[in-house]
Amino acid sequence: MPEIIEITDLDAEELRPYADTAETRLLDYFGSGRGIFIAESPKVIKTALGSGYTPISLLSERKYIIKCPQLIESCGNIPVYTASSDVLSELTGFKLTQGVLCAMKRKPLPSPDMILRDAERIAVLEDITNQTNIGAVFRSAAALGFDAVVLTPSCSDPLFRRSVRVSMGTVFQLPWTYLTKGSPDYVKKLRSLGFASAAMALRNDTVSIRDPRLQAEEKLAVILGTEGEGLREETINSCDYTIKIPMANGVDSLNVAAASAVAFWELTKYCDI
Repeated sequence: MPEIIEITDLDAEELRPYADTAETRLLDYFGSGRGIFIAESPKVIKTALGSGYTPISLLSERKYIIKCPQLIESCGNIPVYTASSDVLSELTGFKLTQGVLCAMKRKPLPSPDMILRDAERIAVLEDITNQTNIGAVFRSAAALGFDAVVLTPSCSDPLFRRSVRVSMGTVFQLPWTYLTKGSPDYVKKLRSLGFASAAMALRNDTVSIRDPRLQAEEKLAVILGTEGEGLREETINSCDYTIKIPMANGVDSLNVAAASAVAFWELTKYCDI
């Protein structure tokens, strides 16, 4: 049974994961590269549990202990720290809109080869640091039938709190990992695994996402870059296609999160999802 503990000391060491706004410090919480992350909201926590992540503790507004008894029970014999909404806001630095946070252990990341060997449609994120965009791309990839997401090393961590929340927990369901080499080497790596690569960018040789050659590719990697700067020139030059979304009214581009959803819908291999 979980142990319900009333919070009396906001500086208690066991509450540090919830109070630490520098999430990078949670990446090595136990030392030796053994990190944790924070999942927020009952739905996201349930998804993480269902995907095999191990809870360490819960932070819950008092009313949610009564409101979500099954969630608390499903976390097993872990401490559940509780207090009023005002106290939790003081501890975390923000108002908990859905009343529950859960500190969870990270899993070891798989190698790119492991998650890509059976994949047919993947999203590749290059140097994207905006956590909201990371989460939104994951949600679109999961919803629209993509098999995996891979990220360059300078991308923001998909398990940072905002990305997890925006993704609605799909970061736990969709296989993902980091690439170990920078552009353009990773495009060559993808090609060695059988993937044609399609860079989302505006150039003279850009083709529409409706181009039938794209749908015909057995394995396709859709590569997306940062807001403003977009993809690196050497990445674009290394790709098999440069692709764009047809637009009207003189609009030349969409936010990367919106663009990913449109592209994934058009380029998914299976149209009956």
